[in-house]
Amino acid sequence: MTGIRRIALYGIVATALCGCGHDSAQKAAEGALARVGLATLSRAEVAAALPAGLSADDSVRLARAYVRNWIDTRLVEDVAAEHVDMATIERMTAAYRRDLIMREYRERMFAAEAVEFADSVVDDYYSRHSADFVLQRPLIRGVYIKLPDDSKALKAIRRLYRSTRPDDMDRLEKEALGEAIHYDYFRDRWIDWEQVDARIPYDFGNSPAEFLRTHRNLDVSLGGFTYLLDVSDVLPAGSAMPPEAARPLIEERLLAERRRAYDAALRQRLYDSAIEAGRAQVYE
Repeated sequence: MTGIRRIALYGIVATALCGCGHDSAQKAAEGALARVGLATLSRAEVAAALPAGLSADDSVRLARAYVRNWIDTRLVEDVAAEHVDMATIERMTAAYRRDLIMREYRERMFAAEAVEFADSVVDDYYSRHSADFVLQRPLIRGVYIKLPDDSKALKAIRRLYRSTRPDDMDRLEKEALGEAIHYDYFRDRWIDWEQVDARIPYDFGNSPAEFLRTHRNLDVSLGGFTYLLDVSDVLPAGSAMPPEAARPLIEERLLAERRRAYDAALRQRLYDSAIEAGRAQVYE
């Protein structure tokens, strides 16, 4: 416990003991900060619950709140215990505990299994479920560059960034790599429009679809930087996802299916083993 937190907790104890008797002081000296019935809250428990790096005032405030919440919770629990069926609560608690144990065990066992999906498996799933994968936002292909307004390469890059000729693309890469703060060439892959929107401090309006319908390139200077964007292809929202964009979602689904199958196989294997060994029996 740091010095500040120790002082803060001693301060709570001192405040709490104002006007209290010798028994309370004795309990505090033994490390207890609060008691409800037979349950006690120790200074160490409160110290462990407080975040590191707090000021003395914040430590006192949060520690007091922790102690008060601890007391309130147990008082309500004691009162509620007189009005609810505790046997039911105990059964629910035991069932929940068993479920947590089984879930943790299954997760650990499944994590030990290498899970990879071949391209053919992903492609087959996409062909059978393509209607499930619809774009919520536009996807684009193109080029994005950010560089200082005073860059010596700016003039050359402006001439090159909209070209799709192989020689021009090679020259653009050589120019941009030495001068650009951001350079992203993505004419060969789809990216989410929001990735570009988040990088350029420009008001594209409320509808990216409208902007992309009327603009395919952008050349704007903002805050000492020039932002260049050339969009070669657009897939609007509502379109079918291309397979490469749908792949992460497909892999999530396939992984969930694999997990369910593994879980069922694990349960069956444990059941069969227990029946065979005589550790479990079914009376019919």
